[in-house]
Amino acid sequence: MQFTFTAGEQEFYSSKGLTNEPVRCPSCRSVRKASRVDSDQDDNGGYVKYGTFASFGGRTPRQMHPATCAECGMMTEVPFVPRGDRPVYCSACYNKIRAAESSSP
Repeated sequence: MQFTFTAGEQEFYSSKGLTNEPVRCPSCRSVRKASRVDSDQDDNGGYVKYGTFASFGGRTPRQMHPATCAECGMMTEVPFVPRGDRPVYCSACYNKIRAAESSSP
């Protein structure tokens, strides 16, 4: 189906740095987006999946991993997979260490 790519739409695409012209009209894009979000939510327990990257400002929750704090020994959760070659700290210990590093010359 052909549609008119208006001057306003062209200006918007240009301002966003988009180089490819759209192949669907605005109403068809809306329908496709709505159906894609619905199917993604069904497959992922209500969460939207954005490829392999997490969207921290969006609707995808951050995946947390259990770890033991190298300073106090308490269990904590961190947003990365601990590899074992570097220490992992809980929030309280990390803040203490960071404050001590920033106050030293």
